Amino acid sequence: MHQPDRYAPLPEDRDMIAHLQTWLSQHDIHALGFEKGGALLGYTIIEIENRDATPFRASETRAMVHHICVDSEQRRQGIGLALLEAARAMLREAGGQVLAITYAEFNSASAGLVERAGLRPVMHFAEWRSDN
Repeated sequence: MHQPDRYAPLPEDRDMIAHLQTWLSQHDIHALGFEKGGALLGYTIIEIENRDATPFRASETRAMVHHICVDSEQRRQGIGLALLEAARAMLREAGGQVLAITYAEFNSASAGLVERAGLRPVMHFAEWRSDN
């Protein structure tokens, strides 16, 4: 809704299932869920990345949070924070040092969540998009 050129409409369930099966079958991609009473209330998809040193940065192992979602009726109850803590624990198990996430500038809810989780902005990401 906020950035229609960037974000596609949600696909049909079968297309989403096929995408997730392919994505989650990759070696370093992990899904973590928050379940209560047999119901999935939230999940996150992270990638553990082992990044080699370059002339421009040090080597690091990081968990990149690609997606986090909490059921709309369950928000503001600490589920998103618990998911980020679980991602941080997985990262520590992998010997990692960095938990990273990106979020859209308009998304104040995500900004608040990552701040509560102790993440701080370290760079800005800008882009130009062609009209065609």
